[in-house]
Amino acid sequence: MDKTNEKYGVYLQILKEELVPAMGCTEPIAIAYGAAKGRELLGGLPDQVLVEASGNIIKNVKSVVVPNTGGLHGIEAAAAAGVVAGQAGLMLEVISQVTEEQRAEMRTYLAEHPVRVEFLDGDLVFDIHITLRRGEHTAKVRIANYHTNIVYLERDGEVLLSLPVEAGDESSLTDRSLLTMADIYDFAQTVEVDDLREVIGRQIEFNTAIAQEGLAHSYGACIGQVIRDTSPAGGPIAKAKSAAAAGSDARMGGCELPVIINSGSGNQGITASVPVIVYAREVGAGEERLYRALALSNLITIHQKTRIGRLSAYCGAVSAGAAAGAGIAYLDGGDYEVITHTVVNALAIISGMICDGAKASCAGKIAAAIDAGVLGYRMYQNGRQFYGGDGIISRGIENTLDNVGRLGKIGMRSTDKEILQIMLQC
Repeated sequence: MDKTNEKYGVYLQILKEELVPAMGCTEPIAIAYGAAKGRELLGGLPDQVLVEASGNIIKNVKSVVVPNTGGLHGIEAAAAAGVVAGQAGLMLEVISQVTEEQRAEMRTYLAEHPVRVEFLDGDLVFDIHITLRRGEHTAKVRIANYHTNIVYLERDGEVLLSLPVEAGDESSLTDRSLLTMADIYDFAQTVEVDDLREVIGRQIEFNTAIAQEGLAHSYGACIGQVIRDTSPAGGPIAKAKSAAAAGSDARMGGCELPVIINSGSGNQGITASVPVIVYAREVGAGEERLYRALALSNLITIHQKTRIGRLSAYCGAVSAGAAAGAGIAYLDGGDYEVITHTVVNALAIISGMICDGAKASCAGKIAAAIDAGVLGYRMYQNGRQFYGGDGIISRGIENTLDNVGRLGKIGMRSTDKEILQIMLQC
């Protein structure tokens, strides 16, 4: 793909928009961001906070530890962190600069001030309304469709911002419809590595660091350490899977290191990158080959998630795991045919794994998704593949991705509601 091609610049911009730093699970961080923005409007700490959130937000915040809170979890903790210590200008790193004094203040605030949470029923999968009160003064913030997309601001009844909102509308972002598997492969093959250096280099640095943290310390169920300690041969795939799972262990366990996300998710960012990074180092692939493989893996993840949506009952690790398998295939010298069959095979194996919120078991799901991605690649290496008509697989990679998108976005809507009801009863 020549640099003069319109898609060259578009693909670089998509990577820059999606591969951004976040500290902590992105749904509670979005709540903290909205709460911090509301406190700015209010001009001080609120006496009361009301958080109204769509089901997928509640699902992804319920069980995860909010970083820099001293082990607190849930929507109430995220909101309190935002109003007490949040810096809205840092966006998804909104609570990255919290002091020990502020940690203590969060607990005091939660003990002395009501933070109410209400289910927000509507058409939007991603919808957060935050209302803050301080005496006679009020502030309202709404975030919709993606984590930093503020669409409504109000102070003391005066509307400061009001943008139209439609379900799934991401029109403020670069057009993802220009992504195709063929062009992603072409871009990865031909992009000037210096054009990737800042965005991909940061992903390598940040996501490697949190993987190492997860392997060194006890977080969650320690899935990464379990894989490492039960894989005595310690081959490249085992090490890649262990490191990726460990990164999620740490992130879900409240680790205060930032992660470079993909399609709004740190776990997807870890899954799309860490296995490729570790495998490249284990097999001695050079820097240029690694950067190209990561561009490929990240864009394939984004391409899949564009069809599915940012939040769904369809586990995002599946998309990223299939993409990681493609990245590993690329590192081994796989061409376009190998890469597309790797993705199709992986999706045939594991599509349908549910998302039941952010929590410790996400690390296990990441390991399973990477297994599927690698198995999809090994199948094709050995002359085996799934064909159109095998379940949801259709002839042609884009048709298969359409089917998976339909499954994740439309077919699993009722599943999503049942998951939420089950989680609320637990």
